[in-house]
Amino acid sequence: MQEAEPGRRPGPLVRRLRLSDFRSYPALDFSIPARLVALAGPNGAGKTNILEALSLLGPGRGLRRAPLASMARKGGSGAFAIHAELEGRLGTAALGTALQPGEPGRICRINREPVSSAGRFLDHLGFLWLTPDQDGLFRGAAGDRRRFLDRLVLAIDPDHASRASTYENALRHRNRLLEDERADAAWLDAIEREIAEIGTALAAARRETVIRLDAMGREEAAAIAPFPHAVLRLEGAVEERLAGEKAGAVEDWFRAALRDNRWRDRQAGRTLIGPQASDLVVSHGPKAEEANLCSTGEQKALLIGLVLAQARLIAQIRGEPPVLLLDEIAAHLDESRRAALFGMLEGLGAQAFMTGTDRALFEALPPGGLCCSVNDGKVLSLV
Repeated sequence: MQEAEPGRRPGPLVRRLRLSDFRSYPALDFSIPARLVALAGPNGAGKTNILEALSLLGPGRGLRRAPLASMARKGGSGAFAIHAELEGRLGTAALGTALQPGEPGRICRINREPVSSAGRFLDHLGFLWLTPDQDGLFRGAAGDRRRFLDRLVLAIDPDHASRASTYENALRHRNRLLEDERADAAWLDAIEREIAEIGTALAAARRETVIRLDAMGREEAAAIAPFPHAVLRLEGAVEERLAGEKAGAVEDWFRAALRDNRWRDRQAGRTLIGPQASDLVVSHGPKAEEANLCSTGEQKALLIGLVLAQARLIAQIRGEPPVLLLDEIAAHLDESRRAALFGMLEGLGAQAFMTGTDRALFEALPPGGLCCSVNDGKVLSLV
């Protein structure tokens, strides 16, 4: 197999994945001797379940964003467990996460020792993913694009998840207080001070990621061809202020805006100003056309190019690429684009797990790639 591009350290390598009572798998022990892994099988065979299990070796709710209880196998005890053995920049490690029946959160372990949260897994590996649910990203709701962007930010900035969670909790608190016209003004002042501080930091992190990703897409346009590079910008009052003012001044403005708009927000039943109302605007670089106006095929290619650029940016910042989870990635690509994608992943030095219904979609996998058949709760190596 071709080596990673010169000067680039290969990314972490998941060598073994074990599942217990997770989704459709009563038990699975999957040895993984390759960086490029294709999982082929009919719809409903359990391919995406493997990707989802891997995605839970990181913070958040995984690539389906499903409730934890729904991930436990039907007919099982209500518990599930995921265990992975990997090689990374810190050496070998064993990561595990599990849910116990009736518990609201999952248990996380590194080398069998409990850790405070799944955020600690980011010391060993990070993930980016692309699923069919994201195919309508550019035409869908702004909230979908914000969540997509937040996953990109999180891959670079591990503190972003807790920042976003704290901000959302503070917003909910303010909205509840606004429902009560007799709410203590000093209490509202305190909550709005917190919202302005954390919201400005949240917007700044998103803005910094968009700036760097936009620059990476332009600089690496040739490297990600035949997938077009994306031109990116953030629309939002806080982000626009950050373009010309220091963070402290933006916090002061944000806090004053929240105070001045209490009546309006009370009538609306929600807070109308802040990064929760921002939008990621994406354009097709070569065509200079907004992505939502492009054809379905162009949007898919643009989305792949965007994820590839983000993987390259992460490799530049962290010194190694993330693990990529690419669900049904090859279905709408012609043979030349499939071969180009596999070559880019190989050159990036990333481990990538890809799914598809037909083994023929992965015939262009480079030497050393692994194609497996997934069916009936079993994963069998084909090459």
